[in-house]
Amino acid sequence: MKVLVIGGGTGGLALAHGLLRAGIEVVVFERDALRTDGLHGYRVGIDPDGSRALHSLLPPQLYDTFVATKARDPKYFNMLTEDLEEVLSMEMPASTDPVESEKSISRMTLRQLLLTGLEEVVEFGKEFTRFEQHDDQVTAYFADGTRATGDLLVAADGAGSRVRRQYLPQAQTEETGIVAIAGKLPITDESAKLVPPKVFEGISMINAPRGLFCIIHVMEFQWDRDGQVKHVIGGNTEELIRRWPGLQFDNTRDYINWGLSAARDKFPANIMELRGQELVDVALRATPDWHPNLRRMFELTDPGTCFPVNIWTSVPLEPWETSNVTLIGDAIHTMTPGRGVGANTALRDAVNLCRALIEVRDGRRDLTAAVHEYEAKMIEYGFDAVIKSRAQMTSDDPIHKPVVGRMMLAGMRTGMRAVNHLPPVKRRMRDKMMAYRGADRDELALEITPAGHAGGN
Repeated sequence: MKVLVIGGGTGGLALAHGLLRAGIEVVVFERDALRTDGLHGYRVGIDPDGSRALHSLLPPQLYDTFVATKARDPKYFNMLTEDLEEVLSMEMPASTDPVESEKSISRMTLRQLLLTGLEEVVEFGKEFTRFEQHDDQVTAYFADGTRATGDLLVAADGAGSRVRRQYLPQAQTEETGIVAIAGKLPITDESAKLVPPKVFEGISMINAPRGLFCIIHVMEFQWDRDGQVKHVIGGNTEELIRRWPGLQFDNTRDYINWGLSAARDKFPANIMELRGQELVDVALRATPDWHPNLRRMFELTDPGTCFPVNIWTSVPLEPWETSNVTLIGDAIHTMTPGRGVGANTALRDAVNLCRALIEVRDGRRDLTAAVHEYEAKMIEYGFDAVIKSRAQMTSDDPIHKPVVGRMMLAGMRTGMRAVNHLPPVKRRMRDKMMAYRGADRDELALEITPAGHAGGN
């Protein structure tokens, strides 16, 4: 069996690791020309679902390196006003478990980590154009005139998937009406003092009038601005980082990341055409009454890190007839960042598809039946996440309306302030939030053996 993976994102690379460990031939075709391309994006939260999937798919030492290269754990989850006043602050449970825990990861670092060990598997500069199915095989064609044939083609080529457009033309994506601006600034003596201690040590969300929303992450890593391991670190973690070849390709350094979003009508009509300082200026014009420290945070942002994001979402899709083409991650269930589970759902796909293909390898199931079972599960949990994520980010929400929105904001703040003074209620809210993000989901545990037998732990 030979598997062709189109796209070298989080889900596709994780799947390739699992298949490689299982002795299943796999090739990943990545559009970027070089390993150092694609050094963009900011934080991704890897929840227990995602950690469990990576633990199953990656070689043990690479998983340990994944844990070693995460940012420091957030201690608090905060809700604030635009004046930096606390509405709600929940202390996150401390965890020393390397798997069953939340992790803050740089997208750049995660990409370089997942490319480690796949040097002979990933082919760069391969822009997919189309595929053809013939008998029991499938051939992928690329813009450089080359082609590749295998037994299964996996679309892991993201929200704009060309594979999906050809294979499932009935699958639709649509705009949510929400646009975001993202940017980051390095942590310095000045920038570190712009936010309260709980914000510096946590994940913080600002809900403001006119439906404006801002999320702030502070990301501190275990290496310094020169890429050298920080002196305060020792033991196995330091050794893992020093020996990790991916660090030489990674430009991640300590930073504050912010994302400002609102209904599209709150931004200029040409927002998607703006870049750099133009976007910083848009953020400043949209927040004239915000706390001076927040506005200073925008001013100190590196313009080269700013980009606009038009938030799209998939439209839930009815099951389709299974064949030797399938899909994972955003290629099939693009979702808003409202619930923060997009990457984790892609990793869930990867481990479930890997399990299905191991059954084919071991002769316990034929390829079509195995892929069909994977797709049946994926459609259920994937589109459930799409629906719940959309509910958190849509311009249809009354919060974006002038009068009703202010009333809703005031009511939400009143309710959250009450919860903030009721520790038992606050703990239940925190535990419910954590449970949604994958606590005790046994389906993602998979023991991969190189031959013959594999099963859940």
